[in-house]
Amino acid sequence: MSQLKNDRLLRALLREPVDTTPIWIMRQAGRYLPEYRATRAKAGSFMGLCENPELACEVTMQPLDRFPLDAAILFSDILTIPDAMGLGLYFSEGEGPRFERPVQDAAAIRALGVPDPEDELRYVMDAVRLIRKELDGRVPLIGFSGSPWTLATYMVEGGSSKEFAHIKGMMYDDPATMHHLLSVLADTVVAYLNAQIAAGAQAVMVFDTWGGSLSPENYRLFSLQYMQRIVEGVTREAEGRKVPVVLFTKGGGQWLEIMADTGCDALGLDWTVNIADARKRVGDRVALQGNLDPAVLYASPDKVREEARKVLAGFGHGNGHVFNLGHGIHPKIDPENVAALVETVHEDGKQYHAG
Repeated sequence: MSQLKNDRLLRALLREPVDTTPIWIMRQAGRYLPEYRATRAKAGSFMGLCENPELACEVTMQPLDRFPLDAAILFSDILTIPDAMGLGLYFSEGEGPRFERPVQDAAAIRALGVPDPEDELRYVMDAVRLIRKELDGRVPLIGFSGSPWTLATYMVEGGSSKEFAHIKGMMYDDPATMHHLLSVLADTVVAYLNAQIAAGAQAVMVFDTWGGSLSPENYRLFSLQYMQRIVEGVTREAEGRKVPVVLFTKGGGQWLEIMADTGCDALGLDWTVNIADARKRVGDRVALQGNLDPAVLYASPDKVREEARKVLAGFGHGNGHVFNLGHGIHPKIDPENVAALVETVHEDGKQYHAG
């Protein structure tokens, strides 16, 4: 594996000194880029794109060819895991992801097994290997997974949900079955992330998109304890350096302290959290990643720069800040605004780092 030319991201996630604040963007390979839309059309479907390592590599590289970002993130989807478990993932126009065979009773859940990441999910590992080769040490590669709770919501509901009626009904009525499902998913995520690391991922992130839908007590029981198992189970060193682990619960700003207690290296913040307050609360236990409101990118480039500077100033001086949006970039964003954001973070970030 080639030597990293830019390791700013890995250093910042481990709260080590950097020359300026690193930046990457959730969903940076995506629909806001015309070149992505062209590749997606070539693939024929979203899953066709995910399952083709060459095309997944192509779209992973596209934002890096356009902007001087400090990381690549594997192009894939969190729902590859339930798909590999045999639930039959498909995407319907205007509705998002759906499953042909959701698991809504104890028998269906008890029948689930842990997929082999180098077998059923081989296309993901092949994409990781290809991307690492293509990157040739330019920047690190981030691997990722959904959290057990978030994966479970899609698997039980059969797709996206606003009420979480099926899964919360099961959680309250039959907690033993719910815990069984989450336990299988935790084992699966550990195996999946470790396979990504073995294939070349240099940092990993767990996306807990729906953890914020839980009450504080149930967040600890049904989301956080399973993310803790992942933090404890993933490979934390590869290729002679540490592999940072980032946890991100959307809508989880009230739980930062207990998230930091898991032993992860960094926490993702959504835009509903004040980054200065977050830093006071977690101290120097973890790095923080975030947290510009993605909708800021609809504004003028000058406004984008102004809002980016507020986030930088909010974190302030010192190590441990990775700049990002508070969630994924929206599809209708002008790439020129992304260019203004990346440039501002790199230029204005310098003043917050000694050296």
